[in-house]
Amino acid sequence: MSQAGAPERNASLDAGRTAILVIDVQKGIFRPEAERERPYFFRTARDMAIPNMRRLVESGRAAGAEVIYTVIQSLTRDGRDRSLDYKQTGFHIPPGSHEAQVIDELTPAEDELVLPKTSSSLFNSTIFEYLMRNMGLDTVVTTGFLTDQCIDHTVRDGADRGFRMVCPVDACTTDSEERHLAALNAFKGYCRQVRTEELLTELG
Repeated sequence: MSQAGAPERNASLDAGRTAILVIDVQKGIFRPEAERERPYFFRTARDMAIPNMRRLVESGRAAGAEVIYTVIQSLTRDGRDRSLDYKQTGFHIPPGSHEAQVIDELTPAEDELVLPKTSSSLFNSTIFEYLMRNMGLDTVVTTGFLTDQCIDHTVRDGADRGFRMVCPVDACTTDSEERHLAALNAFKGYCRQVRTEELLTELG
């Protein structure tokens, strides 16, 4: 144990205290057009990140961890509730739209939480932290899109709020290998970085 009884950063997962978080793995982002427009992202998402997320989700469910999804989705039809950054960037996915749905490969199970967000870190535009504390969870396995944007911001915010953040490095991706590796290196001080296979062993 580390100082004040806190778990060591590399301690094995305790499923009963863990959320498997799937960030922005939705039809408006992982879409057929991305194969042409964003080839590295599409290929690594299809061949690596999504299969690993699916394995983590399935193992987490079996072990009794919470599985929680977040999707980019405005709360209003015209997107007036979005963050300034999302307005400037042009991110607007209307509520209830096809683009806001989690991809079929990772369809949420009955009674799993899906939180709409309008900021990079879901800590800033959802009640995720409130829910985590209500459910007695203190560890967040952070997966999804994009490594150097929403994953990065979520890991840093979670660490500052007292959560043990875990990032399976092969269950997230972005638009280039350089960006992916640079992001992992930049936020490695805020989380445990590990490969999916090791987490599956701990959950299983």
